Amino acid sequence: MDPKDSLIEYPSDFPIKVMGATHVDFAATIVEVVTKLDPTFHAGKVESRPSSKGNYTGLTVTVRATSREMLDDVYRALSSHPMVKMVL
Repeated sequence: MDPKDSLIEYPSDFPIKVMGATHVDFAATIVEVVTKLDPTFHAGKVESRPSSKGNYTGLTVTVRATSREMLDDVYRALSSHPMVKMVL
């Protein structure tokens, strides 16, 4: 894809929603996964929301996207993690 065809200007702060079963290590694990791909990422860039019954946790992680390939790598890493149910 030609960078001129992208609707996103790089570098850019890009929020990603991650859902998973509530677990004491869920947020820390997601931070670890994302930090491997975005060295500027840290736990302060995570917003957490429990589901109404508390069974699931939704996280919004804001990465500093430097390219489409980097965003794709983050989505693939999160989607393939066993603790993650959904990535938006």
